[in-house]
Amino acid sequence: MKMLAQWFVALIFLSLTHAALADDHENKNEAVARGWVEAAQSGKDEFAAYVKKHMAEDGVWHQNRYVGFGFSMDPTNDEQLVVAIVTPGTPAAEVLKAGDVFVSVAGVPATEENRDRMNFRGKPGAPVKAVISRGGKEIPIEVRRGVIDHINDKAAVLENIALGDAEEWPVDSGSVLEVISDGSAVVVVDEFTDTEEDTGIQYVNRGVTHFQFNDKHQVVKGWSLDESRFVLEQLGYTISR
Repeated sequence: MKMLAQWFVALIFLSLTHAALADDHENKNEAVARGWVEAAQSGKDEFAAYVKKHMAEDGVWHQNRYVGFGFSMDPTNDEQLVVAIVTPGTPAAEVLKAGDVFVSVAGVPATEENRDRMNFRGKPGAPVKAVISRGGKEIPIEVRRGVIDHINDKAAVLENIALGDAEEWPVDSGSVLEVISDGSAVVVVDEFTDTEEDTGIQYVNRGVTHFQFNDKHQVVKGWSLDESRFVLEQLGYTISR
């Protein structure tokens, strides 16, 4: 009887230990996920360092889907619309190269003043004529918009972060509203307030970020959704067909 009681106590101890280890595993994943979002709100250098440390070398990140060409402009160039990154497998990849400079898009001069009028987004499959400058020569091109649904590896994630402006990166204020985990999956809900530099209009954005972790508490997969449409509306923009 005494041996049976000792065995029962040992069983309870082992169960509690296993539960504690499981909670510890989840808490580490939650801590990394929370830190990821907080670093993203804090600054360019902070975020880059965090991603380097906590994203697995074989990790991937699903970028937000949209309809367009499939490239990123250099945000640090205020005078020209320069192609910084061309996303592989997109319509842009067939005609554009990094370093290309847009001269006009659908007849609209590609100037800083017209940056928000560029006809990159719109109906899928619709052709858009543009003129680019490459190697000192102006080249007419035509791109049919497509659905851009791309997955970035770690190098691409860090490359995208490197394009950001460190001075404009930090938000006015931000906070993590909720962290939910289930095994290796963690979901973080956050909210931040920021100000549009040109107009001084303040806006609020709420987002949901999903993380998948490996057994080393490194991010192996992630994606996020935010209130992009709501942000535009707060800034006074309208979306029309």
